[in-house]
Amino acid sequence: MSRRDTVNSLFFKKPEAGAPSPAKAPERVRTGAVAAMGASLQELSESAKAADKLRQQLAAGEAVVALNPDQVDGSTVADRIPVEVDPGFDQLMTSIEENGQQVPILVRPHPRDAGRFQIAYGRRRLRAAAKLGREVKAIVRELNDAELIVAQGRENLDREDLSFIEKALFAKRLEDSGYDRRTIIAALSTDKADLSRYITIARRIPEPVINRIGPAPKTGRARWLGLADKLDEGKARSAIETVLNEDRLNSLDSDERFQAVWRVIQNADQRASTGTDRVELRMPGGRHLGQATFGAKEVRLAVKAHSAAAFAEFMKSELPELMRRFADHSGD
Repeated sequence: MSRRDTVNSLFFKKPEAGAPSPAKAPERVRTGAVAAMGASLQELSESAKAADKLRQQLAAGEAVVALNPDQVDGSTVADRIPVEVDPGFDQLMTSIEENGQQVPILVRPHPRDAGRFQIAYGRRRLRAAAKLGREVKAIVRELNDAELIVAQGRENLDREDLSFIEKALFAKRLEDSGYDRRTIIAALSTDKADLSRYITIARRIPEPVINRIGPAPKTGRARWLGLADKLDEGKARSAIETVLNEDRLNSLDSDERFQAVWRVIQNADQRASTGTDRVELRMPGGRHLGQATFGAKEVRLAVKAHSAAAFAEFMKSELPELMRRFADHSGD
């Protein structure tokens, strides 16, 4: 049985007594269509947990309904940092367009507005359905505020989809919204010590800085802690804010943005310890060419290999004029 057939059986057939769960089915063949779904459907195609969870929900009598995306409001507390470019979302849209929505979202009846719903998880699927002009498949469950937050956090953790800083920011936002630590610990599946670390770091780094960098999924606690430490220093803070305002960051992914900020921190440390100043050499379009190091005893230019020969020829032709201008400037 293919994975698509497995999911179809979950949506359209009642579970038979003694039937093996999808996780235990002896034949699980990756078809070309499923393989093309990629990481955007990892909760289904890469993990039997989601399919098994759905089977249990349906067996418990939780029906899948079709909702107009306009009927569904966002969560009370955001757990994700928005990004300008999300290839995974584009893949998800393509998959839903070609194969249909395989996994329903989870919503609760809106506590104040009759006929409306509030999402617990599945916002990317909801957004994809809205963009495609389709109804969204959803499981409707009665949840109080704490249960909604716990369901939201657990779903993301099951998919290992939140980065360190997203977890930290989510924890801070939950605390700011009045949730107690016990509920936040349940939502993040963490302990008291780690929760304190999450919230401490999220409070030390201004939220606009975090949002400008983005989720940075490959960047862990140590680097974010290092950034928090440097933001406490006036000079480093100014340098970090300068690089975050550069237009070139718009073309970088969030981990590359963090690295750009981290290089500024390292350069600041080097200037403090050696009295040298390092400047990144970039073309007008933002392409990195190399770096220039200015010290009290020497000046160095380091250009990447692919541009070194052309840059050397350019410098040779420009040096006479550059020396003349230097002489005028220095009075020699």
